[in-house]
Order: sequence, then C-alpha cells, then structure tokens
Amino acid sequence: MGILALLHDASSSEVRLLQVTEVDRLAQTIRLGKRPHPVPLVPASWTVLLRCLNHREVWPTENPRVVVTKGTKAGRSPASTAYLSHALDDCGFPPRMIRSTRLVDLVNTMDPKLVAAAVGMDPQAALIYLADHVDPGRLPDR
Repeated sequence: MGILALLHDASSSEVRLLQVTEVDRLAQTIRLGKRPHPVPLVPASWTVLLRCLNHREVWPTENPRVVVTKGTKAGRSPASTAYLSHALDDCGFPPRMIRSTRLVDLVNTMDPKLVAAAVGMDPQAALIYLADHVDPGRLPDR
C-alpha cells in the first residue's frame, strides 16, 4: 500500500479494489480505479506487488483481489477500509498522508489538469493540492 501511494499516488480504495486480472505481468502494469491508462510500475513497486501476489497464492482463495486478508479469503469482497488505513501504522504515516504528499508534489510541478486526468480524479479536486508557494523561477521578470 505504502509504495503504491508514494510512487504511484494510489488511494486506499484503488489498492483494496485491485484485482489479480488487472495486473499485467508482461508489461509490469496495473489498472487502478478510474485511471484512463494502465499504471507502469517502477522496479520497487513491481517487486512489492509480486510479494503480495506470492503471499496471496499461499492461501487457497477464490477472492479475485490482490489484497486478501484472513477475513476476505473465504469470500470475494475486498479488504476493509479500516484494514488498509491501518496497514502502515508501524511506519507512523497513514496511506492518505503518503498519497497526499505525492499529489502535492505532482500538482505543484506539473499542470494540475494533467495530473487529475492521469490519476482519474476531477480537475477541481486536484486544485486542493496546490501549495501556498509560488516558485520565483516561474514569475515573469519585472
């Protein structure tokens, strides 16, 4: 969860709903939520995802999700929101904060509308991540 939030601005919802069929092993991409295109994973993310898939294969389950818990292995439902929101308790940062940090960086260095389109969010929603800082290098000379 943490690596996908940090490097690919994945939300908890996108991770908990991710299905095995949405993982392309050949292209090393995943389909996340409402994003218009598959998300190419960097080597670190791909390694973590493979560990999740290997862990999942140890349990006999028909659940189509990548993230399977003791409570969801017998059914087809996704892991609970609470499960993912506490998955990173040991590191001291909730998934939402990690994702927000990534979005702040993207929105403040790129066009917010492009970022919104890339991650499948409403363009107005991306604007809340604009920082309260103006890069002097972007201002016209006076």
